[in-house]
Amino acid sequence: MDFGQILDQWDKHSGPVYDKDAELAVRTESSASRRRRLLRKSPDASIDLHGLTRDEAWNTLDSFFNDANNKGLEKLLIIHGKGNHTVSDGQDAVLKKTVRDFIERCPFAGENGNSNGPTGGTGSTWVLLKMNVTVPGK
Repeated sequence: MDFGQILDQWDKHSGPVYDKDAELAVRTESSASRRRRLLRKSPDASIDLHGLTRDEAWNTLDSFFNDANNKGLEKLLIIHGKGNHTVSDGQDAVLKKTVRDFIERCPFAGENGNSNGPTGGTGSTWVLLKMNVTVPGK
């Protein structure tokens, strides 16, 4: 069979091309390499909580994280502000504390930290989402 005949056979192929090597590369990404990749990556989505009450922020975060998990997003950015209205005994601002409490309880939330200066510094928090998490009853 010459090369022209091979190309003719190829053109007649009607099914999708399957790349087992590409699929294998996705499945075999180690957790360490995934973490490094995600730490360098820009967030897939962000949300700004400025002006919300604690309850409004909690409900907004719940919807935001559920939606992000359903879409398969990997990294989120939450803008909560630095908090000019800190509690009188020196505790963190309300929204910053609410975000921290939410992240601790959210089954989708993994590693997190403050953003670097250009993306908000201590006024924002990035979150890496855990893979393949399902919540019973949702």
